[in-house]
Parts: sequence; structure tokens; C-alpha cells
Amino acid sequence: MHNEFKLAGPQTELSSYPQWAQDMVADCDSTKRSVIEHPLWGSMIDGTLGKTGVTHFMVGIWPVIERFPAYMAQSLLKTRFGRSDGDNLARRWLVRNIRVEQNHAEYWVNWAEGAGIPREQLLHGLAPYGTETLANWCEEVSKTDTLAAGIAATNYAVEGATGEWSQLLFQSTRYAERFPEKGRAGTLRWLQLHAAYDDTHPWEALEIVCTLLGTKPSADEVVHIGECIKRSYTSMRLLADRCIEPNRVFEVLSEAAA
Repeated sequence: MHNEFKLAGPQTELSSYPQWAQDMVADCDSTKRSVIEHPLWGSMIDGTLGKTGVTHFMVGIWPVIERFPAYMAQSLLKTRFGRSDGDNLARRWLVRNIRVEQNHAEYWVNWAEGAGIPREQLLHGLAPYGTETLANWCEEVSKTDTLAAGIAATNYAVEGATGEWSQLLFQSTRYAERFPEKGRAGTLRWLQLHAAYDDTHPWEALEIVCTLLGTKPSADEVVHIGECIKRSYTSMRLLADRCIEPNRVFEVLSEAAA
């Protein structure tokens, strides 16, 4: 087909992708920055987040960590071998990486325990009110939307932003030193993997999205994919807000009631 996309340049350079994708990524950048530049990461590094905030972070994100292989499995169900280059590329990539994501759940549990959150609370406790938006959105888009939208919202947007905030924490000696030296490497294994592993993962996801949509998708398709990406970033920011201001939801509800 005339509008088929084939990666011609370096995978990790935005100029290698169709113009519509470059424009979409630029349009989403300010929403992404609201996640990467959120004060939550500074509070975690300098130790001012507090026990409630740490709990909201670890327990609030846990449903996303635990369910991430399932989100990818939902995307896999939408593929058909031989239907298109995009389907074939997505199928191979999803099958290969679902097992990788599965291992990350245990690493998150180790990090949470190191931060003082008991395994039992993480696995069986209720997610703090106001932190469920991201998990609900990832479930919805992966199950009910298109293959391209699901991969863009989860593997590109969520993993891409996560890779960047993970680097902020992992590269901070100040943050690392908050954990006992004995066992520190195991405690921070999740951070280590995401600070490096996810550096190329979102680019691979973007290549899949572009291969699925081609060089000339409809304007409506592009707008929709961009909205899905922004919604992922916004959901991440809302979760971060809930961690940094754990009582804010209740304050807003009280103000509305008054």
C-alpha cells in the first residue's frame, strides 16, 4: 500500500516517524511534562513525602503493575497473524514482552516492602481512594479500543513517562541511600530495570502504532490516538497528585458539599 510505514532511520529519533506522529508527540508533550516534572519525585528523593504519600504511591500504582501483562494480552487478542505488517509486528513484540512484564510485579513488591509497605497490604489491601483512575483507564483502553490505541496509551505513554520518572529516582544517590545498603540492589531492582529497559520500549511501541496506522491515517484517527495518550498522562498526574496531597480529594468533596 502507498501509505505503509517502514522505519527508515534510528528507532529512538522522532524524525524517523511520519509527520503526523511527530506532530502528535509534540502536542502531547506538555501533558507528559506534567507527569515528569511533578513534585512527587522531588518529595520522594528528599524524604518529605510522608508515610501516607508513600502508601498511596506504592499501593495506588500496584493494580497497574500487577495487571500490565493483562493489558498487553488484551492487545494480543486483537492481532491476527498475516493480516498486516502492523499486526505481525505487534504480535511478535507483545508475545516476547508479556513474560518480561510479569517479572516486574515481584520487583515492585520488593520495592514496596523496602519502603515499609507490607506485602499483605499491597496484595490484598484496597487502592487508596482517588488512585484508581490510571488502572481503570488502562483496562478500558486495552479491552475496548483499537489495537493502536491500546498500545499507544499503555506501552507508549505509560511506559514512556514511567521510564523518565524512574530515571529521576534511580539516578538519585540521595534516594538510594534511604534504603539499607544490604539488600538495596534487590529493593531498587524495579527502578533499575525501568530506568534502562523502558528507554527503548516506548519507541518500539510507537513504531508499532505507526506501522498499524501508516503514513496517512485519517485526522480523526490521529486525534483519537493523541487523546488516548494524553488521558494516560493525565491519569498518571492525578495519581501523583493524590500521593503528594493525600487529603485533597476529601477537601474538594467537602468544598463542593458546602
